[in-house]
Amino acid sequence: MVSMTPPPSSAEEPWSVGTVSELLHEWISRLGAVWIEGELTGWNIRGGHAYGKLKDLEGDSTLSITAWRSVVQRLDGEFKQGDRVVAHVKPDFWKKGGTLSMQVYDLRHVGLGDLLERIERLRRELRAEGLFDADRKRRLPFLPNTIGLVTGRDSDAEKDVKRNAELRWPAVRFRTIYTSVQGERTVDEVSAALRELDADPEVDVIVVARGGGDFQHLLPFSDERLVRRVAELSTPVVSAIGHEADRPILDEVADLRASTPTDAAKRIVPDVAEELAIVQQGRSRLVQRIANLIANETRGLDQIRSRPALARPEWIVEQRGDEVMRLAARGEELVDRFVEREHEQVRSLARHLSALSPQKTLDRGYSIVERVDGPAADDDARHVVRSYADAPVDSKLRIRVSDGRIAATTTDATPLTP
Repeated sequence: MVSMTPPPSSAEEPWSVGTVSELLHEWISRLGAVWIEGELTGWNIRGGHAYGKLKDLEGDSTLSITAWRSVVQRLDGEFKQGDRVVAHVKPDFWKKGGTLSMQVYDLRHVGLGDLLERIERLRRELRAEGLFDADRKRRLPFLPNTIGLVTGRDSDAEKDVKRNAELRWPAVRFRTIYTSVQGERTVDEVSAALRELDADPEVDVIVVARGGGDFQHLLPFSDERLVRRVAELSTPVVSAIGHEADRPILDEVADLRASTPTDAAKRIVPDVAEELAIVQQGRSRLVQRIANLIANETRGLDQIRSRPALARPEWIVEQRGDEVMRLAARGEELVDRFVEREHEQVRSLARHLSALSPQKTLDRGYSIVERVDGPAADDDARHVVRSYADAPVDSKLRIRVSDGRIAATTTDATPLTP
């Protein structure tokens, strides 16, 4: 045993493996014991001693643990893979094998109350973020093209979902990805399966199915990483964990919660028999509605045809004939009066026009003198003489009287003496 620190090592004088192992053992032995919490991912009893693995609850860190026979004998309760525990451990370096393990002095199950408190705290946090809100829930398609199924291999949950879905709609299609549904690999495997199915354009809805189980076995379905993955998907997700007493958080964040895998099958595909019955009922109602409409319209036509105007249309002519004759006679009389009145008006206007005509003036002894030679005659052969100056001496004139014309020559042209 090395009791003192050896001289510095070099390429010429290296340390031995035993020296390094002894130094590591001495240094690690100085570390005290601590309480740690994790999930048992392995727990095997050999020769009375227990050997296992303790995994971090959130990360990927894992420690090897060893419990000697004396410790195992005084442990309270049985332990198995998947249990969440707290352990009082002290690091121990095994010099012969060169391995580090945690020597267990005490091991206890995490209380159910503690687990429930943590789950409820996470549930409140996610609810405050709005991940449980109804308005973010996506509606399931009426008839999905392909159903994505995440479940355990050869599980009853898979059989229940597929059998009941095919009974309701024989042509339904599934794309199944098998994963762990309990234990340390569940969260990673289910998350990867969800991501793969969400990327498949043929998958219209995803079902996560597990046939119930012990509360602690359902803890992965309340894992924050898994439920946040579900919330990020674009494809609707149905949770069919099948545990009524202790609902995992996945039920809250999923778009639809089914009480059992059988219930999930009934909720995601319609029943072909029920749909055919609905179609038949709709057709029957439509036929009856059309028949009622035709009957109503037929009765309406019969009522219209029975009215006097259509049953005996000549009554209108008979009833209105005398009135039409009276109106026609009245119209003819009014037209005659109007024409006579207008004729009288025309005659009156003719008399006024005749009284004002130049001929009447000539009949009273007046005449019209026109000059037919000279400069004025060049412009107007019938230049009317209005002044003595218009007809100087020797001007040729034409005098118009009431019944003819007289030719004359000017022999004198003098103005009137006032």
